[in-house]
Amino acid sequence: MNMSDLLTVSEVAQILRVDDTTVRRWVKQGALEAVVLPHVNARQAYRIKRETLNKVLGEGVILQ
Repeated sequence: MNMSDLLTVSEVAQILRVDDTTVRRWVKQGALEAVVLPHVNARQAYRIKRETLNKVLGEGVILQ
């Protein structure tokens, strides 16, 4: 897996046209699979695989 294959919460939110909080909620609810990064803050850091987002958007849409 390449680092460019991982998207930030903000990037995913922008693509899906939702708020960052919505993406975080979907991750916590298990609706969107994400990689949890080690963190020192109170807020967890997530990365979403590009292929996961492509599945959410449908098979006909492939993001670059």
